[in-house]
Parts: sequence; structure tokens; C-alpha cells
Amino acid sequence: MANLTLSTSETVASAPVNPVRQRSGDTSTARRIGIPVAFAVIALVLWQLGVTITGVPPYLVPGPLDVLNALIESAPVLLEPTIVTAYEAYAGFAIAAVSGFGAALVMARFKTMELGFYPYLVILQTVPIIAVAPILVVWFGAGAATNMIVAAMIAVFPVAANTLQGLKSTDRNLLQLYRMAGAPPRVQLFSLRVPGALPQIMTGLKIAASSAAIGAIVGEFAAGVGGGAGGLGYAITRFANQLRTPELFAAVVLASVVALVLFGVISFIEWLVLHRWHESATPED
Repeated sequence: MANLTLSTSETVASAPVNPVRQRSGDTSTARRIGIPVAFAVIALVLWQLGVTITGVPPYLVPGPLDVLNALIESAPVLLEPTIVTAYEAYAGFAIAAVSGFGAALVMARFKTMELGFYPYLVILQTVPIIAVAPILVVWFGAGAATNMIVAAMIAVFPVAANTLQGLKSTDRNLLQLYRMAGAPPRVQLFSLRVPGALPQIMTGLKIAASSAAIGAIVGEFAAGVGGGAGGLGYAITRFANQLRTPELFAAVVLASVVALVLFGVISFIEWLVLHRWHESATPED
């Protein structure tokens, strides 16, 4: 039986890669990139045509070319706010990722902690950040620290909720097998439940990546800059007050880029972790 198992493993390991499957994966990747790009190009062309034909002034609805020109001309002005917002968003995301994952581990390990803590985690998600921000300013002062906390508050729930759901979705038969083998709860958690929950964990992190950028900008709206360098939220407010709509759109584009960069990094990590064994990260046939 051992020889049969070894021979089978060697045969599988030495089997050539199916070229049809490889071409299918390449085609799937091309479609995932090409179709969104095509849709974006069509939308931008229609947007520019609509603005040009109707003659809407740029201070009301700028066209894509107006936004592009504003982005190029205002690049030196927008560079520092972009760096500030990126710092706040990424730091808030890191806080949310660590605290959300830790909270989910504790709730998955101890049912009492889940019953006692999870409802308040939901309440935290439903509290309007605009209402909480002034309290945070009193406690921590206006500026980057408060904005990072606001970003973390918005981003922590998807991490904790998705991680907890993944940890609770472990195959009961595998859990029973571990218990029969005498594995303690800590071993069950870190060698079975956490690896099995990786798809849900990565999903929560991707949601939190975009939420953190939103939280940082909302924090800048509500908490201000605290005498330091303002982020994109401050720049958006200033451009809106001055009716510099093309520059406002350019700042919004950069805010999206801040979120997309973090989302792309998490998506790449997800592919590295899952593509060898999970269906969600393998190319379709």
C-alpha cells in the first residue's frame, strides 16, 4: 500500500501541465483585465461626448479631459495630501486587521466572548462616524491620529465578521477527527480552523482595504487637520468651496487610487495564499 501511494504521488507530481488548462487560465486573466478596461473606456468616451455636446461648464460637470488636465497641473499640490491620506488609511487598515483578526480568534475560541462582544461590534459599525468624530477629537486631538482611528473603526467590522464566519465554518468531520486524535483546542484553531478560513479572512481584508480609505477621508472631513498637513478630505473640501470642480474630481480619483493600491496588494496576497488549493483563486476551465 505504501509503494502504491508513493507511485501514485510520483505520477501526479511528474504529470505535465495541461496546455489547454494553461491557455484557459491565460484567457481568463485577459478577460478579467480587458473587459473592465473596455467598459471604463466606453464610459469615459460617453462622458466626454455628453459634456462636449451639452456644453456644460467645467465648474458644474467637468469632462474626463478636464479632470486629466487638473490632475497634471495640480499634481504638486495634491501629492502631499495623497501621502497623508494614504498613511492614515493604511495605518488604520493595519490596526483594523490586527484587532479584527484577534477579536475573531477570541470569539471563535470562547462562545461566551462571542455572545458578549459581537453585538457591540455590530453596534460600533452602525454608529455614525460623523457623530463620533468630535468625541475622538476631544480625546486624541485633531489630526492624523484621530483619522487613523476613524479608518480603523470603519474597517474593523468586515475583518472580524468574515474571519469569525470562516472560523465557524470548519468541516465538523475534520474537527471531530482532530478531537479523536487528542488535539487541544489551540492546535485545532491554528492548524485547522484558521487555514480553512483563509478565503473568508482575505475577503474581509479586501472589504476593509476600501473601507479604511473611506474612513480616513471621512475623518478628515469631521476631525480636520489639527494644524498639520491636510489630506485629500481637506483638499476636496477646499476645492468644493472654491468651485474648482476639475481639481475636486482629481482629488477623488487620487482617493480611489489610495484604496485601489491597498486592495491590489491584498488581492495579490490572496492569490499567493490560495491559488494552489482553493477554487476561488484557480483559473476556470
